[in-house]
Amino acid sequence: MLHPGPAIAQQLKIGFVNTQRIFRDAPVATQAAHKLEQEFARRDQELQDLSHRLQALQKSLDKNSATMADTDRINKEREFADLSRDFQRKQRAFREDLSLRQSEENAIIIERANKVIRSIAESENFDLILQDVVWISPRLDITERIIDGLSSNP
Repeated sequence: MLHPGPAIAQQLKIGFVNTQRIFRDAPVATQAAHKLEQEFARRDQELQDLSHRLQALQKSLDKNSATMADTDRINKEREFADLSRDFQRKQRAFREDLSLRQSEENAIIIERANKVIRSIAESENFDLILQDVVWISPRLDITERIIDGLSSNP
């Protein structure tokens, strides 16, 4: 009985693209990360400042609560609780906004990478290009060509 599998497999032109490597090494990904860093730097600094205020207030309460008047201690504890809630709310909003923006930037990178992949696939007659597989032979990896394509096609 004839087995056509190997003959067909030898006729196929297959490539592989490592998406994680694109996000790590492609200049557009580095630019996107830098853009997000700049976009969120002010809010990140505000969170850090708020965190330092919370820590200082906690230290003050720990150190002085025994010697404070009850009303002063209650007011400081209330201030700490309010500040803590505000910090947690702002931190949660920051994380959600950052995650959303990262997803948006990643979608743009993937869209651009897919255009480059399609272009290479069509121009070089690939039958199949895979992304994110468990293992693949390095000779099938065309990731570097995709990264180069992203660099030359802004």
